[in-house]
Amino acid sequence: MSYPPWPKGKKLVHLDLKGAPPRVEYLHRLIELFSELGVDGLLVEYEDVFPYDGELKLLQATAQPAYSRDEVLSMQEFARSKGMEVIPLVQTFGHMEFVLKHRSMWHLREVAHCVGTLNPHREEGVKVVMEMLRQVVELHPGLSTLHIGADEVYMLGEGEESKLWLASPGRTVEQLFLSHVTKVARAVKEAWPHMTIIMWDDMMRGMSLDTLKASGLVGLVQPMLWDYTPNLDVSKTVSLLEKYCSAGMADLWAASSFKGSTSVYTCVTSTQRHLDNHLQWLKVAASLSPAVNMKGIAITGWQRYDHLSVLCELIPVAIPSLAVCLQTLLHGQFSAEAQSKVTGKLGISSVEVETMEMTCVADTVFPGRRLAELIVELNALLNSEDIRFFENSMFVRGWFSPYQRQRKTVTPLITMQIHNQASLFLATLQQKVEAVREEMAKLYPDSTVQEWIEEHVSPVTAPLQRITEDVAACLKEMVP
Repeated sequence: MSYPPWPKGKKLVHLDLKGAPPRVEYLHRLIELFSELGVDGLLVEYEDVFPYDGELKLLQATAQPAYSRDEVLSMQEFARSKGMEVIPLVQTFGHMEFVLKHRSMWHLREVAHCVGTLNPHREEGVKVVMEMLRQVVELHPGLSTLHIGADEVYMLGEGEESKLWLASPGRTVEQLFLSHVTKVARAVKEAWPHMTIIMWDDMMRGMSLDTLKASGLVGLVQPMLWDYTPNLDVSKTVSLLEKYCSAGMADLWAASSFKGSTSVYTCVTSTQRHLDNHLQWLKVAASLSPAVNMKGIAITGWQRYDHLSVLCELIPVAIPSLAVCLQTLLHGQFSAEAQSKVTGKLGISSVEVETMEMTCVADTVFPGRRLAELIVELNALLNSEDIRFFENSMFVRGWFSPYQRQRKTVTPLITMQIHNQASLFLATLQQKVEAVREEMAKLYPDSTVQEWIEEHVSPVTAPLQRITEDVAACLKEMVP
């Protein structure tokens, strides 16, 4: 079914750099591709790879080096040369794990065991937020739009100071949220009067029309409503956007997803899932009243669900998905023409990365193409039943159980067969892993390579390695 193309407004691609930050050279190649695919701007979430300085230098990542000031500037300059705007996203309330994990910042948490949420009652917390914003804005010359986050403010109202504040008659957690966000937004406007401020909408979804009208945010912020699901509820989403509009916030944004929203540990992107998400967003856009002014859509590509979670899919395996999502927005459907443009541009035969075959030898049309191929191949191997469930095979369970290993009462003939099979699997995996390691190191820092392998490969190879070692130990007791 066809819908009107995405209405006028910007199409942003979200770069989530809190995990697997691309090497600068690869980042530039990605930006060039994004431009060719029709992207208007970048929504850049730096977190700890931003070169914070002075009292905030402790926020810089230690696992991998932060981008330098020159690299941040060159990224913006290159994006601008391709006609793309850069909008920084700086969390200012929830998802502040990369700040509040540091011991010197512990006292600024809403509750001790929730690392992500800032205590809204401490002026010191607001000062930290404003200093973060100041340094980011200063390193983005000519910046006109800023995203202040404010999604998923978990445990708000549970801190002791919040409980005291809420004890006064008529006060609510909603008001507590709004008071902090309004304070930050007003401080931004005071410091940079020209600045357009975007924020995530989820904490406002349950608020009444009257609460929103009296929030102090009308005319101050532009909400960005996010929904990454393939079965997005169109009528509910339309109602929410209309409610924000009726409250006086007519300038609104959508946020979809091209990767990083399937599961917290997904390794390979499903294009169909993200295509479905964008088809639902097209239905939403077609159902809105003329009063709603959609400023654009941010196509998010989460690299972690939060600062302390594991890596989601790396960008190379999600490029076909991104291209499909963009073409779907441009055409109002994923038509044969749209598919032809994607496969032709990327040099692939299928838009699903797991089944794509390259129709072009050159890597220039698909930066990271070889890594995507290798990850798909290795992922298939890691998830093959023979390897993943080797410990549950008939021979291991029947002739090399934990009971038998502990007592070293094994049948050498069958045990040697088990050893040979486990060793063969390990050698096959190791060959693939080394190819992935070599290719990934060209595009990502060594810390990302190490983390990816430890997260995806080690849980599969460790049991195989243990079996080979245990077999060797048992055979010493059984074979002369």
